[in-house]
Amino acid sequence: MDGTLVNSNAVVERAWAYWARRHGLDLPELLHYSHGRPTLATMNYFGERFAPGRDWTSEADEMQRMEQEDLSGIRAIPGSAEILAQLDPDRWAVVTSAPRQLAESRIESAGLPLPRVLVPADEITNGKPHPEGYLKAAGLLGFKASECIVFEDTPPGVEAGLNAGMQVIGLLTTVSGDRLGTSHLIRDYFDLRISAEGGRFAIEIHDLK
Repeated sequence: MDGTLVNSNAVVERAWAYWARRHGLDLPELLHYSHGRPTLATMNYFGERFAPGRDWTSEADEMQRMEQEDLSGIRAIPGSAEILAQLDPDRWAVVTSAPRQLAESRIESAGLPLPRVLVPADEITNGKPHPEGYLKAAGLLGFKASECIVFEDTPPGVEAGLNAGMQVIGLLTTVSGDRLGTSHLIRDYFDLRISAEGGRFAIEIHDLK
């Protein structure tokens, strides 16, 4: 969702800037690691430096509330509305490192339709880069993993898609292409063209690689 359907970079950076100031952390390093990962996973990783073993659940919940109330600057990734309008609602899903309530708020704030299948971080055990979310989404859609295409903008997300056995297309919306490690790169969804015939989809890519 973040970086693949919705541009929420400003909100995310404001939230992490608050947490970085609170604990004296380097914001660029924090953002470099956090993109594509569940909030609690990032807090656990950095928290081990100065408070090993601490439970960060309450601060993760606090950040979620902050982000839930801060929807300023949320907008759709270019071309995402046009692509979604072409797709059967039963053939696409969102797998996100955000919790459900936050994911739905951001998608709606960007003016995009809510997916019929949404797999948020608070409804699985293992977040990205683990493949659990993508495998669950494929199962709910009724497709084999090998039949699915993942669009991702961060290294943990790309790794999750590849670990699930899916094809992955990288979006240059959050990090540089050399960090993504995908075979295909696009700037946004205007670099795609979808056609359907006989119940099968074909995707033509203006590939930047």
